Amino acid sequence: MNTNPEKYSQLIKAKAKKFGFQSCGISKADFLEEDAKPFENWLQKNFHGEMSYMENYFDKRLDPRLLVEGSKSVISLSYNYFPAEKISGFDNYKISKYAYGEDYHEIIKEILREMVAELRDEIGDFHCRVFTDSAPILERSWARKSGIGWVGKNANLITKQSGSFYFLAEIICDLELQEDSPTTDHCGTCTKCIEACPTDAIVSDKIIDGSKCISYATIELKNEIPDSFRNKMEDWMFGCDICQDVCPWNRFSAPTLEEKFRPNQFLKNYKKEDWKEVTQDLFSEIFRKSPVKRTKFAGLKRNIEFLEK
Repeated sequence: MNTNPEKYSQLIKAKAKKFGFQSCGISKADFLEEDAKPFENWLQKNFHGEMSYMENYFDKRLDPRLLVEGSKSVISLSYNYFPAEKISGFDNYKISKYAYGEDYHEIIKEILREMVAELRDEIGDFHCRVFTDSAPILERSWARKSGIGWVGKNANLITKQSGSFYFLAEIICDLELQEDSPTTDHCGTCTKCIEACPTDAIVSDKIIDGSKCISYATIELKNEIPDSFRNKMEDWMFGCDICQDVCPWNRFSAPTLEEKFRPNQFLKNYKKEDWKEVTQDLFSEIFRKSPVKRTKFAGLKRNIEFLEK
């Protein structure tokens, strides 16, 4: 397929803006050479804890051409989820801001599909697959490579203009596009995220021991929460935002315009006593379209009981 890389790249970025993405960057679909050894070391140190799925598809995680046949470009996108109103932590358990509203996987994938349909109308047919936290892809690596932001000391992608409260997504396609360049790191000597983490999960610059992370303990961990987390959870019942909340770059976070990411009434009005009384039926009603359903009723109940001990 003959393409005009510069023209198509500009068109894709204009479409991304039209569809509500806050950033869009492009990389050549190639082997992630500089990420291979660090990722292997991370796995060897068991920093993924019980997330055994991280060990699967090692080669595909590092080379998108193995994931999407014939792919030539990785289009990285970010979508803001920063809430206009923060749920009060007074007499309440805490929930990560990304889980305030409806499940981002389906919302963003639907936006991506509509965006691709419009692109095909203007460019002609091309082969692609769309992703958002849904396949063996090192999303932050591609976003960093494409210049969307830099990887901070807390291993989150950070952008000067908008901080880090955003979802990442990708379109991996067979179009030859104009590549973007990585941006520079602007964390400097700041160590606020490292100092603020109550479980010392940030073991060194950009390296997270996932098995020590509160988000891991409340979402990914299927067994009992280890005693090492005792009195360190700071009332988080699902996820944790501490390392993002203290990041100075997040003072530039602006509220999302996506209404589906706004908190439902239960989250805004519930208190600790209400959560302790939640039943399976109520859980299903409150979190029917929410990412929280991933932890299941038993998982949320376990988290709350652990916080109360």
